[in-house]
Amino acid sequence: MKSRVLALVSALAASWVVLGTPAKAFELNGSWATDPSACGQVFIKKDGMISFRQDSDQYGSGFIMEGDRVRGQMQTCTINRRKEDGNVIHMVAVCANDIMASNVQFSAKIIDDNTIARVFPGMPEFTLSYSRCTM
Repeated sequence: MKSRVLALVSALAASWVVLGTPAKAFELNGSWATDPSACGQVFIKKDGMISFRQDSDQYGSGFIMEGDRVRGQMQTCTINRRKEDGNVIHMVAVCANDIMASNVQFSAKIIDDNTIARVFPGMPEFTLSYSRCTM
């Protein structure tokens, strides 16, 4: 009888460990470009820091994700809420440029480890794909 109870307790403990472990969040950190072949024209890495090249807008769009900070070619955003819903990451951020600050809501659908698609609420047929740049 004791062995059955011990086996049941062990099984419950093992399932608690497996089910209680949070799923690994998708890693967005790094540089992302709309055209993966233009990564070298959009971004530059200097002294270990990734930034936009001077004329990067001529080669496509992109962003740099660093934790809860997102840098675009024209503005910087701080993510204050993030939620993963299956293969979609929803984010709310405060974004600022030289003129003003605003709240922005955006979502990214995970295609694979190196590809995401920005999805727009109310327009599911419209997406903008980004590829991870290796720097």
